[in-house]
Amino acid sequence: MNKNLLWKLALIVGILLVFLFGIFGIPQRFSGQGLLSAMTNRIHLGLDLRGGTHLILQVQVNDAVNIDSDNAMETLKEQLNKRKIAFADISKPDPQNSPDKVVLKGVSPDGRKDLLDIVSERLPEYNLSSGADNTWVLTMKPQMLSDMKNKAVTQAIETIRNRIDSLGVSEPTIQEHGLGQYQILVQLPGVDDPGRVKDIMQSTAMLEIKQVLGGPYPSEQAALQEKGGVLPADAILMPGHAAPGTPGGEQSWYLVSRISAVRGKDLRDAQPSTDQNGQPNVRFQLTGEGGQRFYSFTSAHVGESLGVVLDGKVQEVANIKEAIRDTGEISGGSMSQQQAKDLSMILRSGALPAGIKYLEERTVGPSLGSDSIRHGVNAAIIGMLAVLIFMLVYYRGAGINADIALILNLIILLGFMGFFEAVLTLPGIAGVILTVGMGVDSNVLIFERIREELRNGKTPPSAVDQGFSHAWITIVDTHVTTIVSAAILFIFGTGPVRGFATTLTFGLLANLFTAVFVSRLIFDWILTRKQRGEALSI
Repeated sequence: MNKNLLWKLALIVGILLVFLFGIFGIPQRFSGQGLLSAMTNRIHLGLDLRGGTHLILQVQVNDAVNIDSDNAMETLKEQLNKRKIAFADISKPDPQNSPDKVVLKGVSPDGRKDLLDIVSERLPEYNLSSGADNTWVLTMKPQMLSDMKNKAVTQAIETIRNRIDSLGVSEPTIQEHGLGQYQILVQLPGVDDPGRVKDIMQSTAMLEIKQVLGGPYPSEQAALQEKGGVLPADAILMPGHAAPGTPGGEQSWYLVSRISAVRGKDLRDAQPSTDQNGQPNVRFQLTGEGGQRFYSFTSAHVGESLGVVLDGKVQEVANIKEAIRDTGEISGGSMSQQQAKDLSMILRSGALPAGIKYLEERTVGPSLGSDSIRHGVNAAIIGMLAVLIFMLVYYRGAGINADIALILNLIILLGFMGFFEAVLTLPGIAGVILTVGMGVDSNVLIFERIREELRNGKTPPSAVDQGFSHAWITIVDTHVTTIVSAAILFIFGTGPVRGFATTLTFGLLANLFTAVFVSRLIFDWILTRKQRGEALSI
């Protein structure tokens, strides 16, 4: 064998060893079970093969817009009062369908300039337009509205990912789903308690600390009666846990300040703990800025009450005995140790920017996943054997060449998946089978071209050279167009479709190497062993 063939052979053997390492790594045992265990540690199984939960969520993006427009209302009201500009009312006429629109009524023409200055300086993301009867309409700019909705989806994905990672779910898929529909795809392989995971994902965990202005009241009507039927402008009613001694443990109501002293964004850490009675609770710490603001608030309200509000419900009410800087606790008589762990984890991961709605839920059992693996692997093995036998029968000696290239193609494909930690799904197995078919197609193109050159009277070396040269362009064209199609599937597809696109792309790249480089080397080696003029078995 000449030096040119030797270095090519060394390169192929080296690549083979590298990709075998990609498949198995360094096995602990060189037995059948040990190799299988090593391979599954490198190539992970997807939801449809391993079992688990498939969810499609929709982010209620209008919730995030409502929060911003509520803050805009408060800012506008504060600035109008500060500049002593009289107004009749500030409201959102349709918070459900038009959460970005705020209507200001009763501003006199003399206050027009100051109003424009306020919006320009403090609310630049809003447009201001005038209406009839001294009415002004504040509307969020279209680009800002679109950005806020998209940001809500992105933030929801990151928050859900943080919560899922904290639960220890391996290989989850959490990504945008659909086109412009504010949906999220969540796939959780191996999850055995989807109900708990759903509760943790859905909780917005919006932590606020507010001043308690009154309560507890047995009902909303009782609170309104005490206030003469009209609540103060800077206060709202919120539901809360039953106060101690409440008959039947019925829900109570509290009158709290509209503005929060502390919000979820001021939270630095939260950990499960126990109170002085040994009951589970959650201890939280605030950031430096949040702690300073909390200290100023508690210093000014010593002797008064504050409420810890979680997801719009007063969880706990406490009396401020002295100024508090940056720590606090959330407790409840019925909180279990697991609930304390879940709540602290949710708080650490951040609040969802908006509520989420479940559009679709599917659960794949482990037994169904095992059946899918068995049937998929059987299909791949039967298809591979059929192709190998066909090539041997139809192309005789050259069929061995094609079979070696196909086996090496499969090894490189699986090695690619091991190195990139790709997830193998049932459509991914279909991609493997399709890759085998594409590999056969490449060999058929080359072999038929060689046969044609031999029929035209070319010598075997010349026929092999011309066959590979002419078939190369066609092979590249077919592979590039298929890879482009696979790339589109990967960009716009969901988990299983992406698995198919991934395995197909890896397989096609491997096939370009094996069908041309490896197959050509084998032909060149065969030709060096033949006598001049001896026929080629093809």
